[in-house]
Amino acid sequence: MALFLLFWLLLGLLALGPAAFIYVDRTKKSSKSSLIKVDPSYYPTISIIVPTYNESSIIHLKLLNLSRLNYPDDLTEIVLVDSNSSDNTVEIARRFLEEKPQMKFKILVEKERKGKSHALNYALNYCNGEVVIVSDADCFWPPDILKKSVPFMADQKVGAVGGPKIILNPDESWVTRLEQGFLKLANAMRLDESRDGSTPFFEGGFSAFKKGFFDKFDPYATGSDDCGTVINVVEKNFRAIIVSEAEFYSPFPKSFKTRLNVKLRRANQLVKVFTNYLNLFIKGKLKTSKKTIIPNITLYLFSPSALVVFLALTLYFSYYVPFILLLLLLLIIPKVRFFAYEALESNLLLFLAIFGVATNRNFSIWKQPDDRKGIDKEKLNRLDLI
Repeated sequence: MALFLLFWLLLGLLALGPAAFIYVDRTKKSSKSSLIKVDPSYYPTISIIVPTYNESSIIHLKLLNLSRLNYPDDLTEIVLVDSNSSDNTVEIARRFLEEKPQMKFKILVEKERKGKSHALNYALNYCNGEVVIVSDADCFWPPDILKKSVPFMADQKVGAVGGPKIILNPDESWVTRLEQGFLKLANAMRLDESRDGSTPFFEGGFSAFKKGFFDKFDPYATGSDDCGTVINVVEKNFRAIIVSEAEFYSPFPKSFKTRLNVKLRRANQLVKVFTNYLNLFIKGKLKTSKKTIIPNITLYLFSPSALVVFLALTLYFSYYVPFILLLLLLLIIPKVRFFAYEALESNLLLFLAIFGVATNRNFSIWKQPDDRKGIDKEKLNRLDLI
């Protein structure tokens, strides 16, 4: 029994230890943060790629948002790439272009829908900017986002810059409130990872890459055009950082079922992402950012299976050692309850994703999420986004 208890404790350490380590290590203030040379006079040419598929309900708002950017028009081009929409997304975009002749604008239409990463790589061939930025159609930028974030890319060691996502509809349901709490914690951790080197986590709402510092979007076919592209930046020994100045707004689904679907697709992508990082590490090609990447490899690839076995053994041991159930009293504490739920949900979804990747089941199909109702024109106005 003693050996089984020791095994149980070791599994608990593997299941919960990496998350606890990352949280403690990332949230403590570090005096050894890597310095970044920020140059406010750095004004590279910018190409903004907007991938679309049946976005007729919001594309006008998206383009209106981009038209208000506080960045020189002659240094900015927008490349809209449509994946063969069945609605009038392209027609609306073309009418908008006629109303804004001062904007550099390209509209590309794929003959066949092959996924977001394929669309981005198709558009990349038509981008002339020194910096290429991806922005999903349902994401909205503050007008000064480029002036505040692009100067970080003046540093020769920085190959990519991303921004923290802010939920546009945080009070719509208990699900959106839950996600807001998760994002607050996640954003803080990603900012701290960036100070220590690189963060492996980017968002499709604002992901900026220096041309030539990556080969293509998602070169390892992870299904993640953001995090999957960061792999390419990191393996070239450049930094990928999140900066607080690049905040952007995006809606989130209000239903729990849709939240689980979104999380499962993302988990599937991240399992593939960190499998590639593990492969690079084994081959000795992960030269930089080991301090931030390796703990996440453990968290995303090994902790989920350990947690499932740990929970099963906990139920078994609770029959013989009932006092173990007293640990459940800790759930009375709100923060403990929140962290416990997020850890349980994330690890179970990751466990399913690992099984899916192992059995070649794909959860990464590009589907339009059920969150468009969270985009309120009046709220966009109040936030000065349109």
